[in-house]
Amino acid sequence: MNDRITISIVTHNSRHIFDVLDNLKCELGPESKYDIHIFDNASEQSYINRLESYGSFIVLHKSSENKGFGYGHNQVLKNVATPYSVIFNPDVLITKDVLDKMIQRMKEEEQLAAVCPKVLNSDGTTQHLVRQKLDVFDYMLRFVPFPFVKKLFDKRLSYYECRDLPDDKTSYIKMGSGCLMVIDSEKFKLVGGFDERFFMYFEDNDLCLSFGQAGYKILYTPFETVIHLYEKGAHKNKKLFKIFLQSMGKFFNKWGWRFF
Repeated sequence: MNDRITISIVTHNSRHIFDVLDNLKCELGPESKYDIHIFDNASEQSYINRLESYGSFIVLHKSSENKGFGYGHNQVLKNVATPYSVIFNPDVLITKDVLDKMIQRMKEEEQLAAVCPKVLNSDGTTQHLVRQKLDVFDYMLRFVPFPFVKKLFDKRLSYYECRDLPDDKTSYIKMGSGCLMVIDSEKFKLVGGFDERFFMYFEDNDLCLSFGQAGYKILYTPFETVIHLYEKGAHKNKKLFKIFLQSMGKFFNKWGWRFF
């Protein structure tokens, strides 16, 4: 059986990617069981030149146009023969020990389609990215700039963000974050991979629901942690916010509208 593991990273001028690759180089060393695939979505030439400087440490796929996050991962993950793969954002720092332990969890349970770690900010605080349900009100509430409004709905936000997930045991979840997700490659292919109608945002929620619909499980582990250099682009950038709204519409059209 193939014992290699694919790491799939999709980039488009992503500013943290070189820190991420340097971290992986340090953690994994020159020879490891992990194959790092970078799918570049039409970045600037100077950026691509810098990626190329990593030589054989990465497998670089270059696209002449940006077709989105899910498209890029599909180009990699639908064409590899490794039993397990890692969906990996270009802004995540991880240790080899955490990668190895998450892969081991996948191997121990046949019905698992994905394993998701606890995601931390660089200061060690938790990013609450697990979801058990999605509705329009909670999504839009996160964009409200007034703290008193969020305080008013704190209990609701706490439930929405699954802040009560235990820290002393693993849990089965409905939806995990695509910033870092270890997956069963065959199950990913069986559900059709990422839905490429989502250029960016919601594609990870959609994938998780597709896994669930197919009868597979998703495991959340608080024992393995990663650092996500999260910038909340849709909160700051009008273009990204527009893409976010378009993806939200596509998601609820597909899975049913739930407003509150």
